[in-house]
Parts: sequence; structure tokens; C-alpha cells
Amino acid sequence: MKRANEIDELIELAESEDDENLADEIIKDFNKLKADVEKINLETLLKGEYDANNAIITLHAGAGGTEAQDWADMLYRMYTRYAENNDYSVEVIDYLEGEGAGIKSVTFIVQGVNAYGYLKAEKGVHRLVRISPFDSNSRRHTSFASVEVAPEIEQDANIDIRPDDLKIDTYRSGGAGGQHVNKTESAIRITHIPSGIIVQCQNERSQIQNRETAMKMLLSKLVELKERENQEKAQSIKGEIKRIEWGSQIRSYVFCPYTLVKDHRTGFENSDIQAVMDGEIEDFIDDYLRKSQ
Repeated sequence: MKRANEIDELIELAESEDDENLADEIIKDFNKLKADVEKINLETLLKGEYDANNAIITLHAGAGGTEAQDWADMLYRMYTRYAENNDYSVEVIDYLEGEGAGIKSVTFIVQGVNAYGYLKAEKGVHRLVRISPFDSNSRRHTSFASVEVAPEIEQDANIDIRPDDLKIDTYRSGGAGGQHVNKTESAIRITHIPSGIIVQCQNERSQIQNRETAMKMLLSKLVELKERENQEKAQSIKGEIKRIEWGSQIRSYVFCPYTLVKDHRTGFENSDIQAVMDGEIEDFIDDYLRKSQ
């Protein structure tokens, strides 16, 4: 309200003094106010129980070898850039390099208020169409990568994890070295047998720390699974059920023969594909959140 009053006063001053030089300043202040109002309005849509939490994101390269692994790496860069643009921090939990280029999988936590509320919009399969830099014949390739998003949760009374339901393995950590993980021989992989969910952590320096982090990730994924099952149950009643699986991508990124990023759930499009790959995905997230209400 204060900023709106200041803009009104600035308009009155410009009119009284017939000063056209103030026009640019007024327009700049108005656009900033408009953006702030839109952000506040969007935050009112974040009503989920865990929307305010940090987000745990896991990327998996699809079939296709180096090309798909490079695509997973491109998405990882896109989300880290998005985090930087929105003053979120990123902590890598698990990182598995690709063979030759890119990554096979990566798990990281985006830390900040409403990180999960926004990034849950990214959950699903993402499709890339481009001339592959790894193809000596310069042919067009289609690649896929899956994006899993779960809220980071410390505890939840509604989720009971029984020790008998867990298969715990230890292994020597791999990854890309110092910039991604600390070298350790105490990496942990936990399989939740009833659900088939697998989590792993190799980022911490001790087996105990890795196990604690992996258990927290498992809890988060089980909560997300429960939420998704409830959502699918509600959607099935309406006849609108859509599962996250290969062949049902939520978004396509086309580099050739034209440039376009299109969200198949909302129809939202952006032809500035470089800006999107640089982390400017807010418009896709905003449109999804508004239309999913």
C-alpha cells in the first residue's frame, strides 16, 4: 500500500510540474509493484501441507545413453539456475556421473521458503528434441529425463517406517569429485521394500550421517507418494487421472527445427528456449499453479 501511495504521489508531482522525465521512473516502479502483487497472489495458492518446505529433487536420465545423460545434466543446470535466481540454496545429496558426458542421476535439495510449493510443478517426464552434438551424422534426437520432487520432512506421525521393511546397503561413493560429493567409503542405499522406493546418499562424511539423510529422504518420498495417491484417487473420480511415466511427458523442449518450450498440461509456451534453460521457468510454474487450482 505504501509503494502504491508513493507512485500516486510521483504521478501527481509529474503532472503538477509537467515533468515528462519522471515517466520512466513511474513505469519502473509500477511494474515492480505489479510483479510483487502477482507474487503475493501466487503465494496464496500454496495451501498444501508441505508447500512451505524445502524441495528434494531427483533427476534420472532416460534411455538413450550419452544424449539422455547430457539432457539430465542440462535440466540440473536449469534448476540450479532457477534456485540462484530466486535466492534459494542447493545441496547435492547424491550424484552419479554419466558415461562420457552428463549425469545418470542426481539428487539435491533446494532450500528456501515455498521451494516445494513451487517446484512440485516440475514433477514428471521432460522431453528434449534437438540435433545431437554427440551424433556425427547430425541427426535429430529425442531424449527423456524424469524429475521427481518431494518435500523435505523431518518427521510425520502418519508415516510408519518399519525396520523390517528396509534393505540397507553400503558402498563406495562415486560421482564427480569435490564439486559434487565428498569422497567416502560409507555411502548408503536404502530400499523400502513395500513401496519399491530407493534412496541413497553419499554426500556426508560418515555412514551415520549418510544414513540419517537417506532416512529423511525416504520419509519425504513416502509422504509425496501418499499425497500423489490421494491426488490420483481424487482425479480418477473426475476421470482426469494422468500418471507420471515414459510417453506421457509434461513438457517438451524443442531446439530444432524451431525453438519452443511447451507445457503439455497447461498449453503454456515460450519460444525463448535459452532463457528457460538459464532457469527462467517461473512463468511455467505460475501458470501450472493457477490452472491446477
